Amino acid sequence: MAAAASRNDELVIKSPNDQRSYRLLRLDNGLCALLIHDPEIYADGNPPQDSKPHEDEEMEEEDEDGSWKDDEDDEEYSDEEGDDDDEEDWKEDGSEPKKRKEKGGAETIVKKAAAAMCVGMGSFADPPKAQGLAHFLEHMLFMGSSKFPDENEYDSYLSKHGGASNAFTETEYTCYHFEVKREYLKGALDRFSQFFVSPLVKAEAMDREILAVDSEFNQVLQSDSCRLYQLQSHTCSEGHPLNRFTWGNKKSLVDAMGSGINLREEILQMYMRNYHGGAMKLVIIGGEPLDILEDWTVELFSKVKAGPLLDIGPKTDIPFWKSGKLYRLEAVRDLHSLFLSWTLPCLHKEYMKKPEDYLAHLLGHEGKGSLLYFLKAKGWASSLSADVGSSGSQRSSYAYIFEMTIRLTDSGLKNVFEVVGSIYQYIKLLKESDPQEWIFKELQDIGYMEFRFAEEQPPDDYTVDLAENMLFYSEKHIVCGEYIYEDWDPELVKHALSFFNPDNMRVDILSKSFDKQSQAIQCEPWFGSKYIEEDIPSSLIESWQNPVQIDANLHLPRKNEFIPGDFTLRNANSPRQSDGNPRCVVDEPFMKLWYKMDMTFNVPRANTYFLISVRDGCSSLENSVLTELFANLLKDELNEVLYQAYVAKLETTISVVASRIEIKLYGYNDKLPILLSNILSTFQSFSPKTDRFEVIKEDMERDYKNTNMKPMSHSTCLRLQVLREVFWDVDEKLEVLMKLTFTDLVAFVPKIVSQLHIEGLCHGNLSEEEAINISKIFYNTLSAQALPEEARHGERIICIPNGANFVRSVRVKNDLEENSVVEVYFPIEQDVGNEATRLRAITDLFSSIIEEPCFDQLRTKEQLGYTVDSSPRMTYRLLAYCFRVMSSKYSPVYLQSRIDNFIDGLSALLDKLDEETFEHHRSGLIADKLEKDPSLSYQTGDYWSQIVDKRYMFDMPKLEAEELRTVQKADVIAWYNTYIRSSAPKRRRLAIHVYGCNSDIAEAAKLQEQSWTIIDDVQSLKVSSQFYSSIC
Repeated sequence: MAAAASRNDELVIKSPNDQRSYRLLRLDNGLCALLIHDPEIYADGNPPQDSKPHEDEEMEEEDEDGSWKDDEDDEEYSDEEGDDDDEEDWKEDGSEPKKRKEKGGAETIVKKAAAAMCVGMGSFADPPKAQGLAHFLEHMLFMGSSKFPDENEYDSYLSKHGGASNAFTETEYTCYHFEVKREYLKGALDRFSQFFVSPLVKAEAMDREILAVDSEFNQVLQSDSCRLYQLQSHTCSEGHPLNRFTWGNKKSLVDAMGSGINLREEILQMYMRNYHGGAMKLVIIGGEPLDILEDWTVELFSKVKAGPLLDIGPKTDIPFWKSGKLYRLEAVRDLHSLFLSWTLPCLHKEYMKKPEDYLAHLLGHEGKGSLLYFLKAKGWASSLSADVGSSGSQRSSYAYIFEMTIRLTDSGLKNVFEVVGSIYQYIKLLKESDPQEWIFKELQDIGYMEFRFAEEQPPDDYTVDLAENMLFYSEKHIVCGEYIYEDWDPELVKHALSFFNPDNMRVDILSKSFDKQSQAIQCEPWFGSKYIEEDIPSSLIESWQNPVQIDANLHLPRKNEFIPGDFTLRNANSPRQSDGNPRCVVDEPFMKLWYKMDMTFNVPRANTYFLISVRDGCSSLENSVLTELFANLLKDELNEVLYQAYVAKLETTISVVASRIEIKLYGYNDKLPILLSNILSTFQSFSPKTDRFEVIKEDMERDYKNTNMKPMSHSTCLRLQVLREVFWDVDEKLEVLMKLTFTDLVAFVPKIVSQLHIEGLCHGNLSEEEAINISKIFYNTLSAQALPEEARHGERIICIPNGANFVRSVRVKNDLEENSVVEVYFPIEQDVGNEATRLRAITDLFSSIIEEPCFDQLRTKEQLGYTVDSSPRMTYRLLAYCFRVMSSKYSPVYLQSRIDNFIDGLSALLDKLDEETFEHHRSGLIADKLEKDPSLSYQTGDYWSQIVDKRYMFDMPKLEAEELRTVQKADVIAWYNTYIRSSAPKRRRLAIHVYGCNSDIAEAAKLQEQSWTIIDDVQSLKVSSQFYSSIC
């Protein structure tokens, strides 16, 4: 066997709290690997010496590709739609999303193994005649290898052994990663390594994967942020590597073949040129000793061909954009956003000084004297961010792009040049003030604090982060590089600041207010976005170059009072109880408080979550809107204080969940009571201001208009509207909001704070006395009476009769949205009683068994669309099972027929399932249930979901794991035959069909011929229906 060229166990600097061991390894072929031994992976004993779990067992599965799956569906029992781009995040059941990684439980806990590989080539390497090729290559590596020729072997192996995989293509690198049940790490690495040794790149799989790439692109076709990125790429200087179409789609790849390019040959050449040891950074986390991990790495990855070491140092200075230009881009959503971009030199080598972070801290600050504070006072902006983003295009070897994003009000859009002028006043202030060492020292202290008490990430995420870090940081700083601010260099700060001038600035305005009659309209070719390119008047550029004066309201921030100083661990003198669950320490009519001291993670952090029930918060449509308006104005009033705490890593979220206001404080515990006292004082004495009322109301109107612009979010919302007894449609809310006056709000505020009930959780580095003192802050600050239990809102969910088949068909909200969605929801039972735990466990096991076949059949083989998933749902304690497909190609009626066909075929699939494969799924799911929480925040999320759901079963994952040990294949078949199969006695279905612009909703009438009951009027259905009793 080949040996490693070099190894070092002492070089990598790790956090003082990190118990893992790190070995840096370089192979003769140039590949650099970071091996991590995590003693907690086999905390219950030594790794098995028997090699059987690593052998190439069960190869009988003939399934084809399950390659590029998104992470969003790793959420169990959750209907939360991750929709960051459209700011539509909201929770179905008002509880914390339950991730599979968020497993508590007091029995033996386990952690998964994981690996990631970063290859130093990305979309900047795309040939001009085959754009998107790097992304396509990434897809094709999942299509089998010489050693494992079955296209689905890698994903099938991971699926059967409690694992998952993903990959992504950046501008200058591509990352592949997976996680797997601990004892199957070598088998997974064997299959994974073949991506980089002998991929087949099958010609017969290429047409299918082109469709997968195309479906993926169609998902973002109506995304404003993606449209803006592509416009910036399209208008980039010719010859610059950013001046291309990095996603790739059917047109870009098929056109390449049409112009005589042999696409397979191009892929193989790209692979041969770039996929070699010198360009690869590998990270492996396992429970095995470092020597064993090294043996595996040498055995499996020495076969990667050798190549020169990667150099991603600064490249030739190529101008990004034409200077003096403004681009107006028509938005899909109702918004006004201003983007200012400045190109800085590549700062890869300056990571210990971080001049860009110093400038981002000041330009993005939200306290008094800041740009945002000033712009909000003018009524021109509602939010602002400023930084060098984390994406490859913003941190490339060609340049760093510092971007400021400002969410403008209507008034801000009208005065956009004055907004830019204000920004240059602040920049002049920075240039005239010497860089402040005390500000750098604050950032330094916070960075060191975060490194010293770093919360552990899920192993899959951690391997990805470290593999990326290996590309940019020196070897000893792979772990700590992102945290350290080691060298204060004021001259470098001044140098970076010198690039903040109008000649080096790009201006983009993304707005729904777009002059559609203009003769200057151009069309970006890939997204079809309409834009106008304008010259910025030279007089404006001159005025920005050197503002005549700096407004007296602009000044540097004050010192941060929330930076913690006390890091004492409260559990130091407490008995080590590893099996304690939260317990109720306050139970009174006004407040109920649960408490648990952290005995596991040993960090000076605490998470304190509170649900505040208010009187009549959603008893009417108007009250529901007023409650949201109150919460948003409260956040706005608190913004300066919350921002200072946020910078010091003590964060707060305030949101409305049904009729309740949810307040979460999480971070370092030292100043947490001070922050909570601030929040509650403002809550108690809150008096709305007319000017902020108008701005926040305008913001809410815009948010309501933008809700459900994405078809997946829309389908979930439509389903909840049917299921929940009280559910106010967003269009109805918008109508009410537009009529509300300042007087209405002023009259409402005293009512909402007059009667309250609080239920909370204190978890982390807090003593019981400190937790009780936190409860006293509520009693001492709030003058409200206790809200009686009968006056608190309780959710009721519709009870769909057995045998019913309801369908609701609706057009997409965005007339240009091509994607259609079908969501088929099977209610199972209400989550109550002695059998509830076993039913959840069987539902999860069914999901584990069919997840990969569902994806393989509907996406890979039938190519219905990029998004195909099936998973359990929990809607206010109603257990259900859901199938979803999103497609830009097929109509909902056709998609429904294919889902039905797959469901009908499950009977044969389950019958043919051999005992060995069944056992792999069962043991993999048990491992999932008992997987150790990676950090305090994950564990808190688990506990909080139990409190919100009023289940209080804090050891639920452990109990489900115990049930799974006795679940047999026959139990899963019986479950399917009871609830899902077409002839099942308790089968009932609710289908949501969202029709894209290319599908004809008139087709929906055909469903009546197939025993579907069409829901024309949701309210009429509810009037004639029964509902489950409220339990949360």
